[in-house]
Amino acid sequence: MSATGNHSNRKQRLAILLSGRGSNMVALVQAVQHGVLQNLAEVAVVFSNKPDAPGLETAAALGCPTASLSSQGRKRAEFDAEVVEVLQQYQPDYVILAGYMRILSPTFIRAFAGRILNIHPADTHQHQGLHAYEWAFENRLPETKITVHLVDEGLDTGPILAQHPVDLRGADTLAEVERRGLAVEHMLYADTLVALVTKDRKKTH
Repeated sequence: MSATGNHSNRKQRLAILLSGRGSNMVALVQAVQHGVLQNLAEVAVVFSNKPDAPGLETAAALGCPTASLSSQGRKRAEFDAEVVEVLQQYQPDYVILAGYMRILSPTFIRAFAGRILNIHPADTHQHQGLHAYEWAFENRLPETKITVHLVDEGLDTGPILAQHPVDLRGADTLAEVERRGLAVEHMLYADTLVALVTKDRKKTH
């Protein structure tokens, strides 16, 4: 997996990427520090394309290494090549997108092929891109699905690793839709990583 070889008992190194407050990052860090990922993973770095992202401060307060590089006014491939260089210094086994508001270029995806995870607050077959909670709310869906998938070169098209339903009955505000959805996101992301790391470890035996 990484340059150091994938030792089956080594904690898998996570690079978590965010652009905002990073609620999924917090849930993952908590899972690593005292939850389901405790013996399986460690946070190598929390990275943002916005040096002032609130999530970076939160990550530092939680004791995680942080890094950032401003993407403002940058060409995508050129910026991504620099991000790849920064991330590679931390030797991540997995790159975890946690509200990273940029579409990744092929440059980035090829550098970490098959090891980039994203969480999407809808069934990716039904809704790609942004505003998935708004979509569910506006369409008055009785249920939506949170999807964790590997990232490929399309938008929200990569292989699905896990899905979990969110009951939206009686959720009469967008805030309530988001609250219910995030509760599922926070649980599902960590659980999916547990399954992935465990499966990858078995392959190395």
